Amino acid sequence: MKKLNLNDIQGTSPEGTKGVDFRPLLTDNVKAPNFYMRIFSISPGGHTPKHNHSWEHEVFVIEGSGKIVLKNGEEKLSPGDAVFVEPNELHQFVNSGDSVMRMICVIPKPKND
Repeated sequence: MKKLNLNDIQGTSPEGTKGVDFRPLLTDNVKAPNFYMRIFSISPGGHTPKHNHSWEHEVFVIEGSGKIVLKNGEEKLSPGDAVFVEPNELHQFVNSGDSVMRMICVIPKPKND
């Protein structure tokens, strides 16, 4: 068993983001064999890049509000919403609210091949 606190993990702002604090909570730091858990905190008006990738991910909105922008439109996001982003699906998370939008994001552990 390994226990970590969010406040002990260094946050970064990945390239292509605006107002994003990204924290890799449970990844290689705990030798997670199958999944990575990450926390995204997006400031009002902030966003992730519009992108796609070959892996799925699951996102759970903890607090705040915003939207996910997809190829064919967008969906509002509120606390308690869970989102499944399919592999290769174009997507972007945007905070359209007036407070921080915080999300848990789980992805499969990247393969080293």
